[in-house]
Amino acid sequence: MRFETYPDRESLMLGLADLIAGQLSGFLQREGKASLCVPGGTTPGPIFDKLSGVDIDWGNVTVFLNDERWVGEDSLRSNTRLLRERLLRDKAAAATLVPLYVAAEHPEEVLEVLAEGVAPHLPISVLLLGMGTDMHIASLFPGGDRLEEALAEDAPVLMALRAEAVGELRITLTAPVLREAMNIHVLITGVEKRDALERVTGLTVAEAPVLAVLDNATVHWAE
Repeated sequence: MRFETYPDRESLMLGLADLIAGQLSGFLQREGKASLCVPGGTTPGPIFDKLSGVDIDWGNVTVFLNDERWVGEDSLRSNTRLLRERLLRDKAAAATLVPLYVAAEHPEEVLEVLAEGVAPHLPISVLLLGMGTDMHIASLFPGGDRLEEALAEDAPVLMALRAEAVGELRITLTAPVLREAMNIHVLITGVEKRDALERVTGLTVAEAPVLAVLDNATVHWAE
């Protein structure tokens, strides 16, 4: 793990956006295509704002989420809605969004179809993750009902998980998909999350799911 400290959150967001843009540009030059996998929530919003105006070949970039709440885009809780509002606009409007939600009562009905959309874009070129104070990443929550399956080496690309710590049912990329990303960035802010990260020593991956990616990740932090 590399740990990068920034003087303030603005510097963190701008610096990490520039780094991600540079890595995407490198993949586009070498391979003609790139994939970007990002978290939901409001914390990465400033990064999305900055990236949306970056002049790279967005037409050959595929974007998808780490995880999604099982709600439609008309819900304020939809991560996909946030992506459309903050990232997939301006120059980045040319990127291709791979959905992690389709209208169905139960995600298990459509998991295979959604996974088929993601699979051609693996391994992920650039992965941006958030982390909770409980040390979860994506929707891999300690205590999740199928966490052990999602952490296993033979886990499928996508799984539906339920956990007491969250409200809605979630669909999430699994640990091996996240771990195999070519570039992994973990974004955290505040003393509480830094302290949580420092507590992972001696814990199992089930207790601290961030450990699934930490060996190959760069953590970016500002107070």
